Amino acid sequence: MKPVVFVVLLVLLAVASVSRTQARTSLLDLTNGIGSILPSLSRPANTSRIFYGVMFDAGSTGTRIHVYTFIQKEPAELPLLDSEMFQSIKPGLSAYADSPEMAGHTVRMLLKVAKKTVPRLAWKRTPVVLRATAGLRLLSPEKAQALLDQVQDVFDESPFFVPDNSVSIMNGTKEGILAWVTVNFLTGHLDARTKKTVGILDLGGGSTQITFLPKLRKTIESAPAFDYIAKIDMFNSTYKLYTHSYLGNGLMAARLAALGALGAEGLEWRIFRSSCLPKKFRDEWSFGGLTYQVSGIPDGYAGYKLCYQEVLKVVKGIIHQPYELKDISVFYAFSYYFDRAVDAGLIDGTHGGILEVKDFKKKAKEVCNKMTKYRPISPFLCMDMTYITCLLKDGFGFEENTVLQLTKKVNNVEASWALGATFDHFHNLKIH
Repeated sequence: MKPVVFVVLLVLLAVASVSRTQARTSLLDLTNGIGSILPSLSRPANTSRIFYGVMFDAGSTGTRIHVYTFIQKEPAELPLLDSEMFQSIKPGLSAYADSPEMAGHTVRMLLKVAKKTVPRLAWKRTPVVLRATAGLRLLSPEKAQALLDQVQDVFDESPFFVPDNSVSIMNGTKEGILAWVTVNFLTGHLDARTKKTVGILDLGGGSTQITFLPKLRKTIESAPAFDYIAKIDMFNSTYKLYTHSYLGNGLMAARLAALGALGAEGLEWRIFRSSCLPKKFRDEWSFGGLTYQVSGIPDGYAGYKLCYQEVLKVVKGIIHQPYELKDISVFYAFSYYFDRAVDAGLIDGTHGGILEVKDFKKKAKEVCNKMTKYRPISPFLCMDMTYITCLLKDGFGFEENTVLQLTKKVNNVEASWALGATFDHFHNLKIH
C-alpha cells in the first residue's frame, strides 16, 4: 500500500471514530500546511506541541472570535482539536459604516480574549485572521474597505502573527462550503469511502446558505447557474457540492424586505407597517447602522395568513429549489434557525433538538395568532418564524416532514464556517 493512501486511511479512521460526547476532535492532517505558516520550534523529542489559531467572524449582527487550541503529539501523528474559546460582541462591524474607527475598537476588545487564551510565548506564532460576511457585502465597497482597514491596523499593532490577506470579505459560496466542512468534520461524516454526509442550512442576518452533497446527477445538471456547484479537493478526496448563498435573505435583511424598507429613504419620518407585528406595537429597530420606525397595523388585520403573504414576496422567484432535497438524510440548521426555535420554545437552548419543517409552521401559526402573548419575547417572533417556514417550504422546497437537526455547538465547538475557515487557512483547502 502506498504511504499516502495509508495516511489517508488513518485520517478517515480517526474521523469516523469521533463520538459526539468527546471534548477533543481528531484533526485531519494539517502538518504540512501548518509547517509552511508557523515558525519552526526547537523542542525535546516526544514533547507535545500546542499551537493556536484565531479566527474572527465579522457578521451582519455581531463580531465573533474563535480561538482554537490544537495539539500535535508527534510529527507523524494527527493533531487534535483540543478546545475552542468563543465570544461575541454586538452589533456587527457594518453598524459602524459611518464611524469605522469603532470597528477597530470592537476587534481590539475581542483580541483580549485571544491574549488571555493563548500563552504569551505563543503569540508571535499564532495567526490571526478576520473574514467578514454579508454585513460588509451589503455595504458600498468604499465603506466596507474603510472598516477592513481599521481592522488591519489593529491586527498590525497586535502581538500576533498577521499572515498575508489576514483581513478580507469572504464570498457567500465559500461561507456555505466551509460551514459544511465544519459540521461534517465535527459529526464524523467526512468519510471518502461512503461519502455519507449531512447538509447544512445557515441563516445569518444578511444572508442564508444551503450546502449539501448531491447523490443524483440531475441535481447538478438542473442547477440554475455555475455558481451553484462547487468542487472541493480535500484530504485526498473530492466533493462536488450543491451550494449557494442568498445575499439579502438573511433574517434581518428579510425583515427589511418584508417591511418594504429595503433601500428606503426618509427614515426619520417614515413608519414601516406589517401585519406580522402586533397591532399596537410601535418602536424603533436598527440594522446595518440604520434605524427604522416600525409598527403593526392598528386598524388592520394581523396573523399568520397575511404575514405569510408578506414574507412570500421575499423568497418567491428568488430561492432555487434543488432537485433532491428529500433524499438527503438530515440537514443541520444553525444560527438564526436555532435562535428562533429556542425563542419559540421548540428546542432547548443548550442541547438543541430535532425538528421537522412542519414544527416551524405549526409554531408560526400559534405565535402569529397570539401575538400579544409572545410580545415580551420579541415583537418580531411572528415575522421571523413565518419567514423561516416560508424560506424552507416555498423557498428551498423542503417537504413538511424533512428532518432538521437544530444545533449551536457540535462537540463543544460552534457550528459555523469558522473552523472550516481555519482548515482553509492552515491546509490551503482547494475550492473551485
